[in-house]
Order: sequence, then C-alpha cells, then structure tokens
Amino acid sequence: MKKGKRIIIATLSGLVFGIVCVLFASSSGADLPYAIKEQIIWSRILIGFAIGISSLKFHWALHGLLLGLLFSFPLAFSSMLSPEGEPVMMFVATAVMGMIYGFLIELITSVIFKAKVK
Repeated sequence: MKKGKRIIIATLSGLVFGIVCVLFASSSGADLPYAIKEQIIWSRILIGFAIGISSLKFHWALHGLLLGLLFSFPLAFSSMLSPEGEPVMMFVATAVMGMIYGFLIELITSVIFKAKVK
C-alpha cells in the first residue's frame, strides 16, 4: 500500500499546484477561458500522478525536476498558441514552472510525507 500512498499524495499535490497555477495565471487581470483553466489543472495533476507512479531511482529532487519538465511539455506547446505574449517565452516559462511544480510535488511526497520510491 506504500505505492498507493505515494500516488495519492503526489496526485493531490498536483491538484493543489494546478489550482495555484490557475490563480497565478488569472492574476494578470485577464479572464482565462474555462478550457485553459482545466488544461492547466489537469497538466499539474498529470505531473503529480506521473511522479507518484514512477519507479525511477533518481535523487528525489532530480526526479521531480525531470518529470515536471517532461509532463509540462504538452501544456508548454499549447501555451505558445496564446494571443498574448511572446510564444517562445510562454513555452519556456510553462516548462520551467512545470519543473518547479514537479520539484515541489516530489518534495512534499518524498521528504515531508516520506513516501519515497521503492
């Protein structure tokens, strides 16, 4: 059941960071369409779920950074379609934020709740 605990903690952390990410994206004053909010939240949930099910034996920080980057690529490519901002900057910012959220999800899962990869 230890793997189940890890999956639940990481996925719920992804949900929390998805909501945080939507709040940050909405803070500019522009009203985000519902589909974009949903895509952001599901992208962060996917990062959490991937971290939870992964069995890669890396240091926890590298593990979170790598999976955060990998699973933020779909959102990063779609953010390039935004009519606002520079497309390359949107891609890089989204990928970097994915790495940060992946790191934080792994920090919460592995260090705080001690649900490490077995």
